Amino acid sequence: MENQITIIEGPTPTFERISSNSRAYGGLAWMAASLESPYLFDVALTVLRTFNSELLLERCRNAWQEHQSMYLVFKDRVGLKKEAPILAARAADTPDGEVLMLWVRLNPNDTDLMQADDMDEDLDAGIDSED
Repeated sequence: MENQITIIEGPTPTFERISSNSRAYGGLAWMAASLESPYLFDVALTVLRTFNSELLLERCRNAWQEHQSMYLVFKDRVGLKKEAPILAARAADTPDGEVLMLWVRLNPNDTDLMQADDMDEDLDAGIDSED
């Protein structure tokens, strides 16, 4: 299908929650404000290595120009198929190869998909390093 990006190999992608205090990728917490819905959702960022990030980015653009939703399709840690609507995408070249950065909408109940870094930052904030 042209309106989805499917991860066919590799581990379950890791997602970093975008929140008001997030410092990741230049403080892109504004992405959370772009989601308007009667339901509560989390906005999260995932970075995927790919062979042709520009082609995948073009597929996103084409779907959005036709007012269609674009989805990231992947398997969770148990092996069940999951879908996450893609809100924004960006392609980049890194020393390790091409990557595709995707900002997706996740259900807040999918905490098992989120990186543990959010919890670690909260715990580190309360620790006095001068002891």
